[in-house]
Parts: sequence; C-alpha cells; structure tokens
Amino acid sequence: MKGKPSPVSIAGDLVGPGQATYVIAEIGINHNGSVEVARELIRIAAEAGCRAVKFQKRTPEFCVPPDQRDVVRRTPWGDMSYLDYRKRVEFGIDEYLQIAECSREMGVEWFASPWDVPSVEFLESLGVPAHKVASASVTDLTLLEALRQTAKPVLLSTGMSTLEQIDRAVETLGSDRLVIMHATSTYPLPPEEANLRTISTLEARYGVPVGYSGHERGLQISLAAVAMGAVAVERHVTLDRTMWGTDQAASLEPNGLRTLVRDIRIIEQAMGDGVKRIYPGELAPLSKLRRFDI
Repeated sequence: MKGKPSPVSIAGDLVGPGQATYVIAEIGINHNGSVEVARELIRIAAEAGCRAVKFQKRTPEFCVPPDQRDVVRRTPWGDMSYLDYRKRVEFGIDEYLQIAECSREMGVEWFASPWDVPSVEFLESLGVPAHKVASASVTDLTLLEALRQTAKPVLLSTGMSTLEQIDRAVETLGSDRLVIMHATSTYPLPPEEANLRTISTLEARYGVPVGYSGHERGLQISLAAVAMGAVAVERHVTLDRTMWGTDQAASLEPNGLRTLVRDIRIIEQAMGDGVKRIYPGELAPLSKLRRFDI
C-alpha cells in the first residue's frame, strides 16, 4: 500500500488528488491527415475547457510490421498499402509547428503518444511538456526508457495490460513524474468492461495519481470515473462520429465534449470535503420543519 499521491505538474497544471480534473481531448489521428481538421479540433477542445490536446506520433517504417506493409487498405483516398496509409495520415514537422502555434493561440497544451524512439526525439525537438504512453506500448521497454530519459511527465495508459506488465513499466519509467491512466482497450467500450474500481487499485499499488482514458460511447462512465477519484480524463474527440477512421465511433462530438467538461466541474463542486455540516440553505427549512424532543 502506497501513500497518498503527490500531484504531477504538466506545464504548470497540477494533476493529482485535490486538483481540478485534467481534461485531455485525444485528437489522435481523427484529423485524417488534415491540419485544418486538427486546428478545428484544437479550437473545440479549448472552448470546451480542456487543458490539453493529444496526438499520436509514429515513424511508419518502424511501427508497421513487415508482413502488413503491403496489405491493401481501402481508404477515402483510394486503395493503398497499409504503409502508405500510415504515411498519409502522419503529420510531419510543418504540421506540428502549426499545431503548436494553434495550441498556443487557444491556450491549451499539446503533446502526443510516441510509438517509437525516433518519435520521442521528434516530439522533444518541439518542446512538448509531457508524453503519453499508449496502451499498446506498455511492454515496449526501449520506448519507455527513452521516455524516462526526457525527464518529462509521462501519462501511462494501461489497457490490454496485466498488473505485472504495469509493474515493469512503472519500474522502467520511474514514478516521480508519472500519471497512470486506467483504460480498457475495447472500441467502443461496453460498460461491463470499464471496471472503474481499478482506479483505486492502481493508486494503492503505485502511489501515483490515476486518471481515466475512456473509449465508451456517452459520458456516464467518464463522469463516474471522476466521482471515483480519477484525477485526469482523456476522451477522443471528433468533428463527426460518422467520419472515416477507426477511432471516430468511440469519440465525442463537440457538444458531447462541452457537456463532459461542464459536468466534470459540477461533480468536483459536489464532492465536497466529507465534513458533515448544516449549510446556509438548510436553515430556513430547518426552522420550519425540524421537531425537537424537549
């Protein structure tokens, strides 16, 4: 059993117990290779009240297995090999400079999930304030070691992982700048696989702040995660869930994202401090309705 987690600072925002829930809009690859769509999603996230937007960064030659490179995939841009598709939706330096500028203008931070060591180096060259480990990368110890060497805060998603695999990942990353994100990597996520009580399990085991990365339809599970102690919430965001792409259906549209952030802030107010007291609003009904034994 670990002690109460200390907050982790991400570009001045404290992420941890007792702090405002750190809401991340996961743009991922929902931009479909369009920097204009990415900029619009950043604007939507900022206006909704998110503190950060997150992308995914891959070096396709490293991340696409050799036996899948020539597999033909049907895409909105025509039939192409899987390797060419991955290159088609991958942003380079010019696009990320525009993303960085747009994020600054909108007042949100941006960072990404690097899927390989060259992508870590790429993101470091742009001065990102933090890194995210995708659930698929929990067992990639070479990548985790490269992330530890950055000395930046790391958010570690835990989908598809056993506690023993998470143990090794935490040992590799270190725990002094670590936020663990409880996740289940089913898209979309059915409620019976959410297992939100794992949030307290992870906090007790590792003694670090624990958030929630959700892939469900709707808002209920994410809001319940906040009520159960999640210090950060990450949800995919899209302009339209019917857009082409594997993550679109499990994403929130603009109105959903705005509602999520609004309701998270209401829940934070409602949680209180646990001290039983009589509130000013109760005084009038108390004087009218309370009966005392004399």
